Amino acid sequence: MENDMYESKYKSADNINSLREWVFTKIEDDILSGRYKPGDDLVETKLSKELGVSRTPIREALRKLELEGLVEYFPNKGVVVKGLSSQDIEDIYTIRMLIEGLAARWATEKITQKELDEMEEAIQLEEFYTMKNDINNLMRLDSRLHDIIYKASKSRPLMKTLSTYHNYLKRARSTSFNTPGRALKALEEHRAIFEAIKSGDAESAEKLTIKHVKNASLNLLKQKKEEGNE
Repeated sequence: MENDMYESKYKSADNINSLREWVFTKIEDDILSGRYKPGDDLVETKLSKELGVSRTPIREALRKLELEGLVEYFPNKGVVVKGLSSQDIEDIYTIRMLIEGLAARWATEKITQKELDEMEEAIQLEEFYTMKNDINNLMRLDSRLHDIIYKASKSRPLMKTLSTYHNYLKRARSTSFNTPGRALKALEEHRAIFEAIKSGDAESAEKLTIKHVKNASLNLLKQKKEEGNE
């Protein structure tokens, strides 16, 4: 009954697609953040009760997640979380290196003063939270800074692609930021990228961004290797 009332609110507002998107995003976020781990079962009835919706949007979300490779359906067992493998993460960082470098180059050529001001504000806040070692806020500001660069590139295909990859790496980025010294190093790299974009040096902005993403990747792989040797 409560589920029907919840969904009728979306129907009456002609927002059924918003409900489907919300359900999909919620389950996807729970997978990418590590709340649901590889091997966990995703039961429709349990998810329906937990999210307060009927099984229809749950089923649709699980099908979409299967197409994205984040879950897998097994006959007589149901839907099981796959998550991202180490190879997936390594591949995504490699792709990001190339595309984010291009984003920084285009952003340098097209960025507005308002976007530059937003970048500077984000870096100032990042400096504040780096001193406090506040990982949650640092991740939020890291996403914000990259989003500003994506938008400044004025390329919708590039924005969509990079936003997806950035979202996929939530848990990996958290691991990276928790590594001693990485947050301060990331701040220095962000500052350098900002100064290159501000000065209109597209080539430097591209190279510095590629180096920044590569450093994040190497840091994460080092962390994973150390954990594997424990």
